[in-house]
Amino acid sequence: MNKLISIVIPLYNEEETLPITYSRLIRVLKDIKYDYEIMFVNDGSKDKSIKIIKELRQKDPCISYLDLSRNFGKEIAMAAGFDYVAGDAVIIMDADLQDPPEMIPEMIKYWEEGFDDVYAKRKNRNGETWLKKETSHYFYKILKKISRIEIQEDTGDFRLLSRRAVEAIREFREHHRYTKGFFSWIGFNKKEILFEREARIAGKSKWNYIKLTELAIEGITSFSSIPLRICTLAGFIAVAIGFIYVTYIIIKKLVFGDPVAGYASLVSLFLFFGSIQLISLGIIGEYLGRIFDETKNRPLYFINEYNDKKTMSER
Repeated sequence: MNKLISIVIPLYNEEETLPITYSRLIRVLKDIKYDYEIMFVNDGSKDKSIKIIKELRQKDPCISYLDLSRNFGKEIAMAAGFDYVAGDAVIIMDADLQDPPEMIPEMIKYWEEGFDDVYAKRKNRNGETWLKKETSHYFYKILKKISRIEIQEDTGDFRLLSRRAVEAIREFREHHRYTKGFFSWIGFNKKEILFEREARIAGKSKWNYIKLTELAIEGITSFSSIPLRICTLAGFIAVAIGFIYVTYIIIKKLVFGDPVAGYASLVSLFLFFGSIQLISLGIIGEYLGRIFDETKNRPLYFINEYNDKKTMSER
């Protein structure tokens, strides 16, 4: 029996890109020696994306789709795709063609050599602003330093995973997900390939700076407890500063007879220590909120429709 290559494409409001993406993808897949399936995961799109996917499926039986009941976010949409694909190897790519399908044969070649995770590293980031490039660079730099695992820099979700790597990823049922970190955490045999990241072919990116900040917080809180240790350290430093300052005031009063500093210095001290407390509480709250969410043990997602069949829960 011929082996199966599954392509997982999570998407949200990509009606402009879908026909182009499918056409370009098919030109690549028709030349590979394996069977293939294309799994579109519609993450609650509000445009005509699901209608276009259904039309493509009528023409091509190799197309499958999941229509999530609402917008759960890309991270959970990928988890849904992993749950439903059956391929011996699974390739994740975006619908906007920033991940070039022409890289797929090279990924398959390294998979045939025994690699479990063939990931594409960007040589450049065309179509992105200077600010996004710089913030991304420093985020990965910080995350690599504070994480206990090696995080791949300038690497997105575009990659090929072997079946055993996919099964390992499926073991993660966390609601606050940073899938790029999961890829590193599972280990296995990895292979890096370089590519030129293209600009979007159409439409606008669904990632704004608020969502990127949320993803960055997910990455840090999921793979490091260093922020909590920083809170502890800041507390000890604040105590030390307070003790030194109080000692200084007492000596100044008893030895030199100087009056105790008044309103301005007291307000400054209150603001300083109060700020440290609020920041520390905020960091603790981020971790505590994630613990609270996980203890609810809710399903990751609900399915509205799977390949023309109405359904409900995750697999």
